[in-house]
Amino acid sequence: MPLPPIVSSRLMVTAYWRPLEEKDLWSLNLEDRSHRVVPQLVLRWNTECQKVKRTEQKALYSPNSSNTEVKEDRAVEESEILIVRPQKTKEPSLFWALCLTFGPYFLISCLYKIIQDVLMFVGPEILRLLIHFVNDSSAPAWRGFFYTALLFMCTCVQSIILQKYFHVCFVSGMRLRTAIIGAVYRKALVISSAARRSSTVGEIVNLMSVDAQRFMDLITYINMIWSAPLQVVLALYFLWQILGPSVLAGVAVMVLMVPVNAVIAMKTKTYQVAQMKSKDSRIKLMNEMLNGIKVLKLYAWELAFKDKVSEIRESELRVLKKAAYLGAVSTFTWVCAPFLVALSTFTVYVLSDEHNVLDAQKAFVSLALFNILRFPLNMLPMVISSMVQASVSLKRLRVFLSHEELQQDSVEHKSVAGSPYSISIVDGVFSWSRAEPPTLKRLNVCIPDGSLVALVGHVGSGKSSLLSALLGEMDKLEGAVAVKGSVAYVPQQAWIQNSTLKDNIMFGQERREAWYQRVVEACALQPDLEVLPAGDETEIGEKGVNLSGGQKQRVSLARALYCDRAVYLLDDPLSAVDAHVGKHIFDQAIGPRGLLKDKTRVLVTHGLSYLPQADLILVLVEGQITEMGSYQHLMATEGAFAEFLRTYATVEHTDSNEPVANSGTKGAENGIDTAPLGQSVDSVSKLSQTGNQELSKEAKHPELGKLTEADKARTGQVGGGF
Repeated sequence: MPLPPIVSSRLMVTAYWRPLEEKDLWSLNLEDRSHRVVPQLVLRWNTECQKVKRTEQKALYSPNSSNTEVKEDRAVEESEILIVRPQKTKEPSLFWALCLTFGPYFLISCLYKIIQDVLMFVGPEILRLLIHFVNDSSAPAWRGFFYTALLFMCTCVQSIILQKYFHVCFVSGMRLRTAIIGAVYRKALVISSAARRSSTVGEIVNLMSVDAQRFMDLITYINMIWSAPLQVVLALYFLWQILGPSVLAGVAVMVLMVPVNAVIAMKTKTYQVAQMKSKDSRIKLMNEMLNGIKVLKLYAWELAFKDKVSEIRESELRVLKKAAYLGAVSTFTWVCAPFLVALSTFTVYVLSDEHNVLDAQKAFVSLALFNILRFPLNMLPMVISSMVQASVSLKRLRVFLSHEELQQDSVEHKSVAGSPYSISIVDGVFSWSRAEPPTLKRLNVCIPDGSLVALVGHVGSGKSSLLSALLGEMDKLEGAVAVKGSVAYVPQQAWIQNSTLKDNIMFGQERREAWYQRVVEACALQPDLEVLPAGDETEIGEKGVNLSGGQKQRVSLARALYCDRAVYLLDDPLSAVDAHVGKHIFDQAIGPRGLLKDKTRVLVTHGLSYLPQADLILVLVEGQITEMGSYQHLMATEGAFAEFLRTYATVEHTDSNEPVANSGTKGAENGIDTAPLGQSVDSVSKLSQTGNQELSKEAKHPELGKLTEADKARTGQVGGGF
């Protein structure tokens, strides 16, 4: 349940006696949860984008002036269409979307801030009355107690209001940061392929961490933009009442500092843009290095890449050093500002008229007002600097969120009553980017329910692109695509999450023991489960680092089988496993007698032995389906399919003649060492089965399969004695 504000202080008492644990914390309020704040921002942003799209192009219809006379042979009046495009393309306003989403709640902080600013000037007035009471010996004593109590109460109320103000600001900042992170994450999942090329992983990480955090930091003090001038005006007004025109000397000092701060702010923004570009490049390079660390080590490129990273980092540090120098100058000038303002004001007041006497009442009240000036003058440069940084982040976020998304209507998923086809493509033309030539051209194919379709063709012919088109990940330029039912996709490069083997297969779904065992057996994973230290509870490293290539591909296939979908798109999943293991998987899972025999299957493959069992074979050449039909029909024609057979027949024959005895006990597969988990079992041979029977007798403990262990920490207090 959410945290009640009345008992929230109990956490402070608990934290004093012992460190807080997860069970001590309350759940978030409903209005603070991500599933509430993220959709609100996404909705506002989509509204802003729709407004811009409606104004990008306007059509004005006007009658044709040259044909105003009615003619006998024309029954319809001609009209001409004038396309008027705006000279400057308008960009959607992310700032306005943020204001509409979080502005109403944030306005509460403005109310608290106004009250706190007013109470801030009540203190000097009470102090003036208190000093006047001390100088007046005839004043009654109760008046002094009254002024003292009033000053104490005013300070307490001011402190409470200030804390409420910061609480609202912190909550607003938290919601803003959460919404930005959620919006960026959602956008990263749906941006088009063309937009993905311009948005690196490092940039997306920076948007979700650095840029989102800047908005959270800014929101705490953003009210100082209007509060600081208000405090300065009120302070100068009261100082004018006390010191007269001498205050203008202090105003002149503050005015002289404004241009200096403006120049510093502009230079800081320039450095900020350069620093973020260097940071994006550095994170991108580090990400590529970590992903390809094995190749980097094998080629001994450590020093070369170290120099490249150091060069980018040195460039980033040079920019940071310049920005730090400017920040130091800005901070120094504004820290000295209150002192210089007070010094110039008192000097002019005393020297301007010999009758001006700086007594205790004027001095103490003026110093109190000057102390009030200290905070806005010190905070203003910091807020301006934060606004400059936030403006850079705002532009970066707007550009990323404005990227083109995948077409939601590129694939029709509504099933047509009585239609015998699971997949149909009519005059389909697809491209990875609208600015590029089409990758797939004039595709026309209808796949019946429950059929096994094989996609064959040379490398680069468009087989994987066709599966991507069915998934809606390509731009549909022409035609219509319809897929009936839910879809499961097995990519050519297996995706493995850092979790247990069981979690990778079930992927958050409920455990169905009988179906789970059938899937494991069909994907030839049972021998591996017997060898792994903790069976299916064995933890898999990041990107499946402790699995072989064949094991990762079989786990990916098992995940697709376990989810039990209507249509399966299989992008060459059998190429990463041995020939006999591939035959086992095809017979038990994909083939006409496998677990998916009643499902619609589209299989990309180079294995010639699987083609005779396919119901339909599609031959792709340079993005076009040149031949289509059964295996017997295509064999009878000397076309692209025959050329494909001649190309891959030699490879198939070589693979089939490889000895099987060594495949069951490989220590490494596809160049990936599997020693941390013992021997990799990629076969169902008798040798591996014998070893599995012996290993199955030993008890499997989940802790044996852990790659990382939780830190053990002791709690307590440090004594004060020596």
